[in-house]
Amino acid sequence: MSPETLPSWPDAAPDLIAVAAGRAPAETVIRGGRVVLVQTREVLEWEIAIARGRFAYVGPDASHCVGPETKVIDAAGRYVVPGLCDAHMHVESGMLTPAEFCAAVLPHGTTAMFTDPHEIANVLGLDGVRMMHDEARMQPCSMFVQMPSCAPSAPGLETTGHEITPDDVAEAMTWPGIVGLGEMMNFPGVVAGDAKMLAEMAATARAGRTIGGHYASPDLGPAFHAYAAGGPADDHEGTCETDAVARVRQGMRSMMRLGSAWYDVATQITAVTERGLDPRGFILCTDDCMAGTLVHDGHMDRVYRHAVECGCDPLVALQMCTINTAAHFGLERELGSIAPGRRADLILTADLRTLPVERVVALGRTVARDGEMVADCPHFDWPDAARNTVHPGKTLTGSDFAIPAPEGATEVSARVIGVVENQAPTKALTRRLPVREGLVEGAGATCQIALVERHRGTGGVTNAFVEGFGYSGRMAMASTVAHDSHHMIVVGTCRAQMALAANRLAEIGGGVTLWSEGEERAAIRLPIAGLMSDSPAGDVADAARALGAAMRDAGCTLNNAFMQHSLLALVVIPELRISDLGLVDVTRFALTDLIETA
Repeated sequence: MSPETLPSWPDAAPDLIAVAAGRAPAETVIRGGRVVLVQTREVLEWEIAIARGRFAYVGPDASHCVGPETKVIDAAGRYVVPGLCDAHMHVESGMLTPAEFCAAVLPHGTTAMFTDPHEIANVLGLDGVRMMHDEARMQPCSMFVQMPSCAPSAPGLETTGHEITPDDVAEAMTWPGIVGLGEMMNFPGVVAGDAKMLAEMAATARAGRTIGGHYASPDLGPAFHAYAAGGPADDHEGTCETDAVARVRQGMRSMMRLGSAWYDVATQITAVTERGLDPRGFILCTDDCMAGTLVHDGHMDRVYRHAVECGCDPLVALQMCTINTAAHFGLERELGSIAPGRRADLILTADLRTLPVERVVALGRTVARDGEMVADCPHFDWPDAARNTVHPGKTLTGSDFAIPAPEGATEVSARVIGVVENQAPTKALTRRLPVREGLVEGAGATCQIALVERHRGTGGVTNAFVEGFGYSGRMAMASTVAHDSHHMIVVGTCRAQMALAANRLAEIGGGVTLWSEGEERAAIRLPIAGLMSDSPAGDVADAARALGAAMRDAGCTLNNAFMQHSLLALVVIPELRISDLGLVDVTRFALTDLIETA
């Protein structure tokens, strides 16, 4: 069963009625469990009957639904919990295709995902979104797609491989698996009444779909209120209780994320656990999870457990990753609870607080047991156009990464991007840096960063400085995962190593590579759009683990440092970023000079 073959509720209703009434046998009956009803926050010793991929009967006794061919599952006292929903996430952040992402998260109990493929949209445009959509529709679970809204995320401050237009958005709203508009990152454009942004949101609203939000600013004054008035229905960029409260007071859902590098649940969930606000306005999500996190730590089950550890009542935390999400996207009658007509998505678990996932049922079929997949996740046939996307335009040399100093200078005052551990924002720092032979050099904790254009073969390289990784020795790391325009980010202490790393990515068609003393120490090959591998999640996780070890050997001690690396070109999150057009002051949404003048 997949979303392509799952019958709609109206089409399935005659069969569901017949099963519930006892006139026809169910395909599957689950007995002996404690059913968690998130719609009422109750746990009842009820039974469940499933037919045509949907719940037909949920009540005290399903014996009348059992026929000679009915499969009966004995839950043996376990809790029967609705399948978990991830309300906001990016498949590409796992470096996996939709099929391999599903294979990684289904054993963790995630049966519904709401994914925004704006990463591939920046590289391949609407064609890339369609490829993600088509593979998502093939999976044995519910993977809904949000049409990306912002490619580029900040017009005039970066150049993407392709742009998304209001016409693209209107077309995508006619596709069967599109559930809404992806995060509206260009919040200054919305506040300023930008015609393109308003047209995208209008096309979404007219289609009756949900508009995703992204307000990455601490300013909760008129600009925030203007953004809320524009139509975004949620926001996941909050980092403190005040942010969460402000959003729900405006009628938005506060999406609290725990990803590989984002730890924003503990600081916001107090709005529910301590202030006592209505939990219906709060949703749990991941946003960005690396393959290593998925394989070794979990997915939405990890977020749920974290919320419980933060003091949230388990039944409330379950609501935040099931029925609240479904209701937010207008799908409460389709998923998010164990109730008649809904998609038959559920977990069997022995404990509600720690949520060990023992069995996962999605669309009425068992897809995973004891952490292992027992169902197939079909693959899309990715074309050559999606596998040949890294075009720097020339072979790079160390001189491409040189930063000339003002004539006669022996040192300069430079703007430096400051990495903040476990958070998306950066700091805008100022450092005095030495000049040697007419070139500005990194010093101490400050090393170089470059953005290499890779979509149109222009040969362009933007150079700047970054601080916070702790690198030492002669090294460089390059990545074609470079949110959101996904050019190539190169960070290093040596210009020659930076050139070697960049040229290696052009050779292998994209990914991540770390070089030290003239040798490649670790690499992750990402041949699809320079963003994803179609290898199993475990293989990608192993490569990511080796990369992490190589980064530590090079002096980096940051938690999930690669995620920080990949976001240094995200020109919609303060304070300072790099793009193919230059250094970007995100507090002003304007390009700024690298070298400060007296």
